[in-house]
Amino acid sequence: MDSSIDGQPYFRVHNCSVPRATASTASYGCTSEQSHLLPIANVGRIMKQALPQHAKISKRAKETIQECASEFISFVTEEASDRCRKDDRKTIDGDDICCAMKTLGLDEYADAMKRYLCRYREREEKTASMKCNKPVQIDVRNELPIFRSSQRRDQLPSKSPHNVAETRKFF
Repeated sequence: MDSSIDGQPYFRVHNCSVPRATASTASYGCTSEQSHLLPIANVGRIMKQALPQHAKISKRAKETIQECASEFISFVTEEASDRCRKDDRKTIDGDDICCAMKTLGLDEYADAMKRYLCRYREREEKTASMKCNKPVQIDVRNELPIFRSSQRRDQLPSKSPHNVAETRKFF
């Protein structure tokens, strides 16, 4: 026993401070401090994608971003969880996350997340209907990054044989 938190003794195990176990928490044991953080390899991979090819990232920089991103996710998730509790629901969905971001003043991120969520749901519906052998129309241009980068290509029809991105019907 090292010290106390709020007057309760706690143990320091694996660099993790845990209050003395009670009957309800004894079976869970101690989880390390790292368990609530995003995997460092994934954080590093995402960071590398945003940097020039030969850029180096220090371990401390990865750890700092890991902590910040994990804290951000916890912050938004807690707000979404509060909304679910108020609505007597137990499952957080994408709309709860978008609403939480707006509540926290992250309107631009919430709007971008809402657009992504709509596209994701549309794609899921199309995938489900394709499994049921129902005809589905998919605009291929929305799926190709080269057409997302320039709005001029969408506005001006091209007569070149390379313009194969058309609306196609799949069965």
